[in-house]
Amino acid sequence: MAGVTEQQILDSLKEVIDPDSGKDIVSAGMITGLQTKDGHVAFAIEVDPDKGAGLEPLRKEAEEAVHDLGGVISATVVLTADRPAQGPDQGPPSPGGPPPVDHGGAPGGSTAALMPGVASIVAVASGKGGVGKSTTAVNLALGLAAAGHKTGLLDADIYGPSLPRMMGITGKPSSSDGTTLDAMENYGIKVMSMGFLVEEDTPMIWRGPMVQSALEQMMRDVSWGELDIMVVDMPPGTGDIQLTLAQKVPLSGAVIVSTPQDIALIDARKGLNMFRKVGVPVFGLIENMSYFTCPKCGERSEIFSHGGARIEAERLGIDFLGEIPLDIIIRETSDGGRPIVVSEPESEHALTYRAIADKVWEKIEHSLSDQDAQAPKIVIQ
Repeated sequence: MAGVTEQQILDSLKEVIDPDSGKDIVSAGMITGLQTKDGHVAFAIEVDPDKGAGLEPLRKEAEEAVHDLGGVISATVVLTADRPAQGPDQGPPSPGGPPPVDHGGAPGGSTAALMPGVASIVAVASGKGGVGKSTTAVNLALGLAAAGHKTGLLDADIYGPSLPRMMGITGKPSSSDGTTLDAMENYGIKVMSMGFLVEEDTPMIWRGPMVQSALEQMMRDVSWGELDIMVVDMPPGTGDIQLTLAQKVPLSGAVIVSTPQDIALIDARKGLNMFRKVGVPVFGLIENMSYFTCPKCGERSEIFSHGGARIEAERLGIDFLGEIPLDIIIRETSDGGRPIVVSEPESEHALTYRAIADKVWEKIEHSLSDQDAQAPKIVIQ
């Protein structure tokens, strides 16, 4: 059989019983966002937000029920919950957004459950799309790996995953233990992306809670192994994914990518302030598409202005990590799955990415030493 129908999927899910209501999850109206294409199935299970963590076995059972159907290549199932509006007796929300997270560990011990072997996590973010954030994240990760650090790369852009193409990885992840997915790998970097689980042209028509749950599963249900650093390619903006990541895992810091013009810097400032509000250190700002040098005549043109990110970094009191030019070779190597740091490692652009990677690693080491310095010391006399 070439594929599977929605009715076949729903019929299989009628065998999965909700422990609270005693009804099957289809009759109970818990299935939402069902999509199927060419044997790839994705849907969400609506659950009570207060019981979500305890219903992981229900999610697994539903996923296995669908995966066992003939014609199913992959099944992606997430738990989703909509919290009720705040009641009058709950008091006003805290000003300035969500409370900061103690980055020594996420609430409820979820950090250990999500990525226990990952020593440090850095988010690469931007306030808006189209500034070259994914290209920067990929080459930054490759620069860290080139410096000898065990590196992972997580594609947190659920709606627009691009890392499979940029990292030159095709195919679907397998499972060595039958429980967790093995991270895909290329150029010595472990990678996971929603792009490995759905077809490239399949739109992810999911609501916010479903996207948050999918991100958590890519962290929790993937065998990452022991890593020195995880680079997270964030979606643009300051939405659910950014908050989920900041509140679920102990981010070591964030790197903001912007182009030099004022409109992009306004959005970059919003991204920076969002991380500050949730207690995540911002390591610095990178100016991408900083200038263009004509390959024929050598004339330099500042298409999107120049130096705006450096000025903005100084104004905000954060480090300026470096500038990357607008160059067709960077675009071509990224689109071709051979990013410039690995395809032309001694080129000027590759060395710039590696220099930025070294600065990020220094920030991580400094952050870790600060934590050690603040830790209480017990002296026995």
